[in-house]
Amino acid sequence: MTSKTLKVGMVQQSCTTDIPANIEKLKSNIRKCAEKGAQLVVLQELHNSVYFCQTENAALCDLAEPIPGPSTETFGALAKELGIVLVLSLFERRTAGIYHNTAVVIEKDGTIAGKYRKMHIPDDPCYYEKFYFTPGDLGFKPVETSVGTLGVLVCWDQWYPEAARCMALNGAQMLIYPTAIGGVATDPLEEQKVQSDAWQLVQRGHSVANGLPVITVNRTGHEDDPSGNTEGIQFWGRSFATGPQGELLAEFGKDEEGIKVVEIDLGRTEYVRRGWPFFRDRRIDAYGETILKRYGK
Repeated sequence: MTSKTLKVGMVQQSCTTDIPANIEKLKSNIRKCAEKGAQLVVLQELHNSVYFCQTENAALCDLAEPIPGPSTETFGALAKELGIVLVLSLFERRTAGIYHNTAVVIEKDGTIAGKYRKMHIPDDPCYYEKFYFTPGDLGFKPVETSVGTLGVLVCWDQWYPEAARCMALNGAQMLIYPTAIGGVATDPLEEQKVQSDAWQLVQRGHSVANGLPVITVNRTGHEDDPSGNTEGIQFWGRSFATGPQGELLAEFGKDEEGIKVVEIDLGRTEYVRRGWPFFRDRRIDAYGETILKRYGK
């Protein structure tokens, strides 16, 4: 079996309301990843700004931008300079009144290789995303790049085995999740720990079930609720990477800022799927009656 190793950089950082400063911090961390040999660099969800979905405020739609647009131009130039593939997470303005939470993959020549619009949109305390984001309409299509076929999903998508499986069935060589998730202060600390562990565990399960590496990049730090109605969000950090059996290859601490570069063996999927042939044994003749319903009973 052929072994194809890929060095992947992850950038975990806190953000403020100073967008230019956030972008400069991101660019500095991306450069550090490239200096350590990263061929692919993944950023966190909605990395240019604070996580603005803690409140419902139509004026915040002014943060949205077209794709292509300012961010793809800025980060595209950096990707070209460094010769890396870059996964961005942007607030996309599609047209007046239609906005998406969109991941964009920049090729190492600075061009846009493809994009994915977040399919599952949450509406929970402190995470009022349905107010801002129209559900994605591009399906679960991996993006072909010079470093491999990337199954890019976004945050809330990471709880859904269907999303991971669809990306895998469509040829993804790894699953990538830009993320912004943390604890809501009204939940006891013990409950927040259970939630944080479950968040990592379910994604490691996607890795095992599909025989694929997983790269998850979360933000860290505390962000205030602009309305003052809650105590804001303490993001979990804990960005991590797995091999195709769910084995942890790298993990950030909760409050850790900076970069990690991890080596992923894309060729190992072949070995793992031969030993655990879950795709071979799927009963594709038996799922449709239930899986396409909201509830089967």
